[in-house]
Amino acid sequence: MTQEVHTTENIVETQAEVTHGTTVADEGLAASLGLNGQLFAWQLLNFAVVAAIVWFLILKPLTSKLEERKKLIDDSLDKAKEIETNFETSEKKYQEKLDEAKAEANKVIEQAHAEGKQLGDSMKTQAKVEVEKLVEQAKKHIAAEKDTMFEDIKKEAASMIVLALEKVLGEKMDSEKDKKIIEESLRNLKK
Repeated sequence: MTQEVHTTENIVETQAEVTHGTTVADEGLAASLGLNGQLFAWQLLNFAVVAAIVWFLILKPLTSKLEERKKLIDDSLDKAKEIETNFETSEKKYQEKLDEAKAEANKVIEQAHAEGKQLGDSMKTQAKVEVEKLVEQAKKHIAAEKDTMFEDIKKEAASMIVLALEKVLGEKMDSEKDKKIIEESLRNLKK
């Protein structure tokens, strides 16, 4: 049985070689390269159909989506750069405003200090003027008191002199003599 199977195989191989030999001669160049023209045409048509399906159903939508994403990413990057630029600008403006506020605060502090110093100087001057007025009033009051006391002393001295003269002379003096003696006594006192 093995011989029969072996023989059958040999027959099939021989027929295949014969069949193959006739086709090779018939097909020419494609056959010499080991290509079947009809099969190649079908495979080429299948490839074209699959390529068209892949292009229209997968690659074209995929490339359009990728373009949309690329555009979206580019827009996002542009907006991020714009936001960063705006942020830097805002930060600079904030710093400028902060510097202006600090400068203004320093001016206000300096102005308040100057006004305080001026007010203090003004109050010192006013107090000095008021003290001088009080001293002047006190001097006037003292001078008036002095004059009043001096007048009182004059009157007291005059009456004492009159009493003393009356006792010494033993007689009452009249007002004319009295005046004359008082005036002389007062002149002596002033000297």
